[in-house]
Amino acid sequence: MPFVLLVVALLGGGLISLLLLNSALNEGSFQLSKLRKETTALTDEEQALQRDVDAYSAPDALQRRAHELGLVPGGSPVFIGPDGKVEGSAAPAEAPPSPTPTPAPPAAQGASPAAPAASPPASQSPAAASPAQPSRQQPTPNPGR
Repeated sequence: MPFVLLVVALLGGGLISLLLLNSALNEGSFQLSKLRKETTALTDEEQALQRDVDAYSAPDALQRRAHELGLVPGGSPVFIGPDGKVEGSAAPAEAPPSPTPTPAPPAAQGASPAAPAASPPASQSPAAASPAQPSRQQPTPNPGR
């Protein structure tokens, strides 16, 4: 009788330890799945932020932002040699001439002279209606990142 009880206790203990091991593996599997989803979300966010950085560092975006800040292209460079000799002549940079606006096309025949021919709709912003400045969508900055 004691031998049977020992065998039953060992089998019961083995089954309980197997159950605990199985539940621990399942918990690890759920954590792994959660971490994979989080990694995917963070990778997507990183790619979106990299697209924003690329859009801000594109040459046309840098030129447009520099123009908005009032910067102008530099003139010819001046170099200082290792012996202190200056090569070139320094001159202040001058702003390039602003582009002249193109004249509006003549009004179509049969149009009323009182009605403006090239008036943009009220819902458009003046910057979007201007033919001199092409409309480009600015990437939205992510503050704090």
